[in-house]
Amino acid sequence: MQLAMIGLGRMGGNMVRRLVQGGHEVIVYDSSADAVKGHATKGVNAAKDLADVARLLTPPRVVWVMVPAGAPVETTLGQLVPHLTPGDIVIDGGNSNFSDSLRRAEALKEKGIEFVDVGTSGGVWGLTLGYCLMIGASPAAFQYCEPIFTTLAPPEGYAHVGPSGAGHYVKMVHNGIEYGLLQAYAEGYEILHASKDFKLQLGQIAKLWNHGSVVRSWLNELAERAFSRDDQLGAIRGYVEDSGEGRWTVEEAMRLDVPAPVITLSLLARLRSRQEESFGAKVIAALRNEFGGHAVQTK
Repeated sequence: MQLAMIGLGRMGGNMVRRLVQGGHEVIVYDSSADAVKGHATKGVNAAKDLADVARLLTPPRVVWVMVPAGAPVETTLGQLVPHLTPGDIVIDGGNSNFSDSLRRAEALKEKGIEFVDVGTSGGVWGLTLGYCLMIGASPAAFQYCEPIFTTLAPPEGYAHVGPSGAGHYVKMVHNGIEYGLLQAYAEGYEILHASKDFKLQLGQIAKLWNHGSVVRSWLNELAERAFSRDDQLGAIRGYVEDSGEGRWTVEEAMRLDVPAPVITLSLLARLRSRQEESFGAKVIAALRNEFGGHAVQTK
């Protein structure tokens, strides 16, 4: 079927390639002209701007927006929607906050436009392995767009999880879980790395754990891959960003009075990773010195 992809970054660009391989006709647009040129191939037509996106699509139009959450989505929709007509469908496949998706769905509904939110997982591996798609939509919009989801996802890798907003809600919690899993692996491998009794090969252990162990997983396969290149990860700085979903998961847990200590602490660990030196740790050292005479290290 025909659709447009707005945003040709690492995710959007690979999704275009997978869609074209699946026989879809894709209209592409990105604020970077170079990104658009990189997708010049059979089955892909480039749009000059968002108005041109709408002009090149045959109604009912399907437009997939794959840009960073927040202001970029808001700006894109603000420029795109005036060129759409009732019956068209807008898909947000990024990591938007579900409350924003609920608001956008309601605003578009007043214009007769369907809003579909698709929580998308798979990263750079999605091109070859497929993407896990968590879809919030009306039944009619989901059914109309299902050929797209079938192409992008592996078998059983997509689901209509609820109405608009539900897709990004499920993806938010998915990423919160991811935070906890990553932190557990990180702490375990750090203990192994710090051992004074044994000089352990982390790549060997990661490979071992991927065969029959209860902690085997795709994430640990990626750990094995990373350690195979550098067992000490010497070229990597221990600075960890968060893209928002972990924070939102913690906020939602608090709103619902659901205890989520692992996810919460994994988020706080990421914040700690961004400090060259912790002022809070200095305070603790100073207080221990004051009340117990414990030695402090000086610069």
